[in-house]
Amino acid sequence: MKKNNFKFNLFYFVLIGLTGCVQQGNQEQQYDTVNVVDNLVIDENSVPIFPKKAALTTDTARRFSIELPKRCKVDWNNQNVVSVVPEEKIEIVRLDTGDELPSFNVSDYEFTKLTVKQALDKLLDGTNIAIIEDEELPEKITGVIQSGSLADSLELISKMGKSYYSYDDDSKEIHLSSHSKWLMKMPKDENIIMALLDAMHGEDMRNLLVDWEDKTVVFEGNYQTEREVSKIVSDVGSKKYMIAWDIDVYRVYPRTDNPIIWMNMLPAFGDKNVKMSIPGVVGRALVVSPEINTKTLQEFLSQQGNVVLISQGTFVIPNGWQSRFDIGQCGKEDRLETDLTIGATGKYGSYAGTKKIDAKIVLRTSVGELSSFKIPTNIGDNYLIIGIPTHSFVTAPETLISPFAELVVFMSPRVISIVDPAKESETQNAQLSGDALREYLSE
Repeated sequence: MKKNNFKFNLFYFVLIGLTGCVQQGNQEQQYDTVNVVDNLVIDENSVPIFPKKAALTTDTARRFSIELPKRCKVDWNNQNVVSVVPEEKIEIVRLDTGDELPSFNVSDYEFTKLTVKQALDKLLDGTNIAIIEDEELPEKITGVIQSGSLADSLELISKMGKSYYSYDDDSKEIHLSSHSKWLMKMPKDENIIMALLDAMHGEDMRNLLVDWEDKTVVFEGNYQTEREVSKIVSDVGSKKYMIAWDIDVYRVYPRTDNPIIWMNMLPAFGDKNVKMSIPGVVGRALVVSPEINTKTLQEFLSQQGNVVLISQGTFVIPNGWQSRFDIGQCGKEDRLETDLTIGATGKYGSYAGTKKIDAKIVLRTSVGELSSFKIPTNIGDNYLIIGIPTHSFVTAPETLISPFAELVVFMSPRVISIVDPAKESETQNAQLSGDALREYLSE
């Protein structure tokens, strides 16, 4: 009996051991799949690990701009094709001129083929004032100063040498440089402010510090920068008109494997409402009547495809100047078309005996010019640029975007009339439309 009992107990323990193995095997099958990435175990409790980024400004911080709410919004329900603003003085003041110069008088001073430093060394010989050249100024100048103050003489000599000076009275030093800093006191009207900024952007000036509270802008540059800004200010002060463009940019996805049939515009809106067709290297520009606006255009396009507004905004230029509208600045960051800019040069005035806005519109990317159009229009007409394939902005070899998707640009030009403040009250309440508008613009 004991022997049999021993066998039974042994069998019992073996059975328990086998049961334990089965249970352990079942428990192992209940674990989730383990992911291993770069020798690291990744599960739901893992802390994400990111690669180290370089010390660069983040994209969203880089795109921050106080201008955007003013620039990237168009009230199409309250758009005036002609508006009147009072003329205001614009002043430019040079900064960093240093301390006040000694009250010396200069008379009968001549210099021939000298650098600015050499001319000032000769002028101030015998005084305790030293001339320090912060940058090399190789320009040679020749001139005569018959009489004047030291400040006037320094201003004349430095301008002749395309340079700038600042005086430190403590060290008795005059510092010379080819660069300087200025403050522009701008008008109160935001249309004119935008025109000044857009004209400066059109001259590739990007280091502009705008104080929207004080209505001032600080900029830096050299002699050429000063000349360009002075010309902009002079032109704005002397112009009777400025030109503004309000813009909507759409991406259109056809609902079928067919392109948008643009010829359908003629029966939809009538032949008289499509006034001009201008082909470009890529795309086509149409001049259309006010009957074709953002609302009616979207209604027409929605019959054939899906319409997505990808950017909207406005920009203003002095009459005869140029500027540009950056699609990405006023659009969503993930759009393919972010790289696109719309450049415009425009002049309002006589065109073959009639008053028109004569404009050149250029579409550019970082690669170069995509297309351009010369567009003469009457006041109240709109531009419609069609036929720009969305694939023009695709950089990958393959894409999910339909080859028939296209970019559509709607542009509505406006004229801003600058008037003498004394005459502003005569026009501000005028109904500038119809015959009254034509009579006002013909003055």
